[in-house]
Amino acid sequence: MALRTPQQYRESLRDGRRVLFRGQRVADVTSHPVIGLATEHLALDFELAEEPAMRELAVVEDEGGPSSRYYQLPRSGADLRRRAELIAASTRRGATLVVLAKEIGTDALFALHLAGAARYRERIEQFHRYCRDRDLALAVAQTDVKGDRSLGPAAQPDPDYYLRIVAQRDDGIVVRGAKIHTSIAPNANELIVLPTRALKPGEGQYAVAFAIPIDTPGLSLIASPHGSGAKNPLEHPISARHKMMETLTVFDDVFVPSTRVFLRGEAELAGPLALAFVRFHRFTAVAYKLPLLELLSGAAYAIAEANGIVGASHVRDKLTQLAVYHTVVRGLLEQAAQAWTLEQGLAVPNTLLVNVAKYHFAHNYHQAVQIVQDLAGGLLVTAPAAEDLSSEATRAYVLKYLGGRADCDAETRLRLMNLIADLTASDYGGYQEVLAVQAEGGFEAEKLQAFREYDFQAVAAYARRLAGVK
Repeated sequence: MALRTPQQYRESLRDGRRVLFRGQRVADVTSHPVIGLATEHLALDFELAEEPAMRELAVVEDEGGPSSRYYQLPRSGADLRRRAELIAASTRRGATLVVLAKEIGTDALFALHLAGAARYRERIEQFHRYCRDRDLALAVAQTDVKGDRSLGPAAQPDPDYYLRIVAQRDDGIVVRGAKIHTSIAPNANELIVLPTRALKPGEGQYAVAFAIPIDTPGLSLIASPHGSGAKNPLEHPISARHKMMETLTVFDDVFVPSTRVFLRGEAELAGPLALAFVRFHRFTAVAYKLPLLELLSGAAYAIAEANGIVGASHVRDKLTQLAVYHTVVRGLLEQAAQAWTLEQGLAVPNTLLVNVAKYHFAHNYHQAVQIVQDLAGGLLVTAPAAEDLSSEATRAYVLKYLGGRADCDAETRLRLMNLIADLTASDYGGYQEVLAVQAEGGFEAEKLQAFREYDFQAVAAYARRLAGVK
């Protein structure tokens, strides 16, 4: 099996996995009212591969037959660009919420290929083929819960604040601890675990990377309830239909067979492996931010038209700011793919440009939201309910009084308002604002990487030369 149908994907999740939501064990993640919505969201990646118009982008042919493009190892800038195009197309289908069924997991696979030790090479390649040939959905657990951030892993008041190896066996290892911010885990088939940071000598027990099926004994997924209330599709056109689960991922003495272990106590390799994942995943992140920026610009222009204010100079200025914001991020992503480097046989996007793109996106996102809210107006949070458009007692009043420009009726205007409210003034909007700051590394992480990558020595030498300094 190289490509799975959406139904085959759904069926694969009925395996007895231990998922807990609001303190209760979830019997079936495909039919649960909240987690089932996330399952349907992830199924979009499998649907795209079946569509004739999308097949050339979503599917590649290799020696084993057709497989998902996500699993293709990038060998050139063209491969990176096509991958970014697929990520953006999938996210558009997800109404600005990245699908992530295979995106993040293959970022982790690329990192293992790039920074994994030679002794694990055959295992990594074998696991990659295993996932590709079964068209699996992959989650990644990287961020440890960390406890006291001023202390290293070995100095924590609880040794399990960082995931660690607690037993070594001839046939594998036993791990204990927890990871946080684990996206899509309840709806994935496999979980790839990576170290979260560089480690020092003596911290080898925390140097661990591996992969396990989601139904592995001892693995518990405590799902976040954020944004999980019942929603009317008219009032919440995005979040009523699309959902991503995040979990506290607990490893309660989980056994990992040796064939699935990719880092086993080599403290000096933890940092390079963590960084290799970031180098690919921030490129993925910028690619899936583009549909979000497209929608901010498009919704702003549409509501400005509906409100009859496009001709105002300050409105044109605000719309131009949104256009520039989107264009700069897109241009940086395209150039990062163009300026790729070949490392360990893989095409790696330009690290400086990727981090600048991610920082520029994150640093300006809240201002973009402010602009869109300003152009929309207070109806974002004071508009009548969806039921008021169908009730005989209220419909006539809503249609009479909430119209905009002459060619924009009240229902059209309210639908635009509801779209913008869901995107910027709901729990989904808050989720996106937090992701802008925290996902794929915060401001300081991106700035630090940009500082490391920028060639200050070259520009300083130029300055000294012009100053006549030897």
